[in-house]
Amino acid sequence: MTTKSKVLGGSFIIDDLDFNAIVIPEELTEEQRMIAETTEDFVAGELEPVDEQIEKLSYELTVEKLRKAGELGLLGADVPEAYGGLGLDKVSSTLISEKMTKASAFALSAGAHVGIGTLPIVYFGNEAQKQKYLPKLASAELIAAYCLTEPSSGSDALGAKATAVLSEDGSHYVLNGTKQFITNAGFADVFIVYAKVNGTDFSTFIVERTMEGVSIGPEEKKMGIKGSSTCPLILEDVKVPVENLLWEVGKGHLIAFNILNIGRYKLAVGCVGSAKDAIEYSAKYANERTQFGRPISSFPLVGKKLAEMNIRTYVMESMVYRTAGLFDVGLADVDYAAADVGYQSAKAIAEYQLECSINKVFASEGLDFVADEGVQIHGGYGFTQEYRIERIYRDSRINRIFEGTNEINRLLIPGTLIKRAMKGELPLLQKAMKLQNELMELRASSLQFEQPLELEAHLLASAKKIFLMAGASAVQKYQTKLEQEQEVLSNLADIMIGVFAMESALLRTQKRISLQGGAKAQLGVDMTSVFVQEEFSRIAELAKETLAAMETGDMLKTQLSVLKKLTKNGALDTVKLKRRIASRVIEAERYVP
Repeated sequence: MTTKSKVLGGSFIIDDLDFNAIVIPEELTEEQRMIAETTEDFVAGELEPVDEQIEKLSYELTVEKLRKAGELGLLGADVPEAYGGLGLDKVSSTLISEKMTKASAFALSAGAHVGIGTLPIVYFGNEAQKQKYLPKLASAELIAAYCLTEPSSGSDALGAKATAVLSEDGSHYVLNGTKQFITNAGFADVFIVYAKVNGTDFSTFIVERTMEGVSIGPEEKKMGIKGSSTCPLILEDVKVPVENLLWEVGKGHLIAFNILNIGRYKLAVGCVGSAKDAIEYSAKYANERTQFGRPISSFPLVGKKLAEMNIRTYVMESMVYRTAGLFDVGLADVDYAAADVGYQSAKAIAEYQLECSINKVFASEGLDFVADEGVQIHGGYGFTQEYRIERIYRDSRINRIFEGTNEINRLLIPGTLIKRAMKGELPLLQKAMKLQNELMELRASSLQFEQPLELEAHLLASAKKIFLMAGASAVQKYQTKLEQEQEVLSNLADIMIGVFAMESALLRTQKRISLQGGAKAQLGVDMTSVFVQEEFSRIAELAKETLAAMETGDMLKTQLSVLKKLTKNGALDTVKLKRRIASRVIEAERYVP
């Protein structure tokens, strides 16, 4: 199951997309469903019985279960068959990542291994490196870790101080430096390490634990994800053979940032899985807990929370499977045996850099919302370790920090869009100029919407126009200094995130109506209606704040007048819809799409 044709990254903000062009969870193949079930069975049979031991950070148990997952093929989904993996589509690997999240910190250990740990070799390794490492990584005979962050460089990855110096005989590089907060470091065998050759050329190396001079610092005492290993990696005159240079000298930034793109997307997938778990725990608890002689699930404000949790998760899920479909098409033509595989991979992954950041920000903040409401539903018990929601709450907080903080990602989203436009890859400026002429002649009108989701489609189209109006104003006013206006960029990013989220839910639900019929898709219609209405109101406020930050006087009045016409919107009875959504969640005692 793949989309029919390639969609340009970032084009969603200026183009309309047909729902047939996206992937949705409702159209999974039988093989994909079997992969999901295999993962669920593995978690239930192998991990849940030893959950407490893993949470107390048992290296031996984690490695043992990783190897068991490797035997089942759950760690080789993204590794080509030629190198011992399964070479599955991205939707299938997404399902594995999502279903693994019920295993808490173990899911992070597995995710770091198969994602940012293994994929650098998949996408950027040469033939010899792939033959040597990938089969053992796919089986978990070797465990991988990704080493980019340093004590003095987090978001500023290129400010890393680790160095690599080529030996006089040209046989090896000597690496020195310290990497910080390295997931899996306590038991990893292979480290993907970034260092500057001669102090300038940012490059990537495959470092083995057994190499002389490699040592591991103490475990960090963390607020959450306690069952995962997080330690410093210390490199002291480590002799790394030249054969272990990944790709080319000076190409490390392309590897680092593109692997982070994948990492951001996979992080969003994990957030979807955890949000579903939180809804299940919360709905069951709400049905079991009685106050004033009745289950608390019968109280409208508790139902409202469950409805909003379910809506947010539906949107998150719509976004990540849509993005999986984008990657399936984008990476389909990569020849992993080709000499220029690195360039092919970098180009294919970078195409959706913007969408990966959007997924990461929306899903990490969405999970925080869901987890927080889950704790509230549990009341005092939610604050105790006796109930799983407490762990989900603590574990969720790191997602807004690693794989690039949400603040950094918010700056990247509009920045990437503008760069693509300047390179002529997207007709953004042309669309904005055309829209400016239309907006000057815009007349407020009372539109009639009779078919399901017609109003929501109209609001989505208006939201795209709002972004183009605000974005064009920002570019015209600040020009090359726009990157210094972080508040404006953040607001533009939030509008783009909102548009992608609205469109993902809308297209999914439209496709569901086409596939399942209106009756079966009714819950999706209700959730899409509520989300689009509420998100559109938020976008209108963001635009108003952004315009006020850029303009004053008559110019501001003119722009606000245009914005008012674009944001004219009728009232929707979201209370009734949320009650209807809540009843379905309460009855099912789980996430309901």
